[in-house]
Amino acid sequence: MRDEIKAAIEAVLFMRGERVSADELVEILDIPLLELRDIMRELIAEYFHPGRGLQIVPVDDGYLMCTKGEYSDILARAVRPVRRRLSQAALETLALIAYRQPITRAEIEKIRGVRVDRVITSLLERGLIEEVGVKEAVGKPILYGTTAEFLRLYGLTSLKDLPPLEE
Repeated sequence: MRDEIKAAIEAVLFMRGERVSADELVEILDIPLLELRDIMRELIAEYFHPGRGLQIVPVDDGYLMCTKGEYSDILARAVRPVRRRLSQAALETLALIAYRQPITRAEIEKIRGVRVDRVITSLLERGLIEEVGVKEAVGKPILYGTTAEFLRLYGLTSLKDLPPLEE
């Protein structure tokens, strides 16, 4: 039974990829907190042995499964950045949203002179824009704005860092 609980903990920590609180693990596994803490000590010790690339780290009354620091050089070489280029239409639409946000689809289409349904959908799927509200107008059109992912991707700390718009 204990090995099954350990396997379940590993699965939860791996799937989440972020800290999972002890209270949440207790609830998920339906075991007492003292038993969880005992099992976690064993698991942490098992992962501590040399030859393991992963470790379980206690963090803020929770646990995180992550890679060991000594493999950072290898991991840096293994990471391949995903380079999915944006089309010219997507870049133009994204620029309009960034500079004029919040903005509606109809306002974008009026400026660009073409439909932008698929472009908006693509930018939403990539997490570069998001719905930020509705405009107080007939039909209550959705307003769009950029996301924190947009800022991160373009190396900006805020929208104030956008280059000045040429007239």
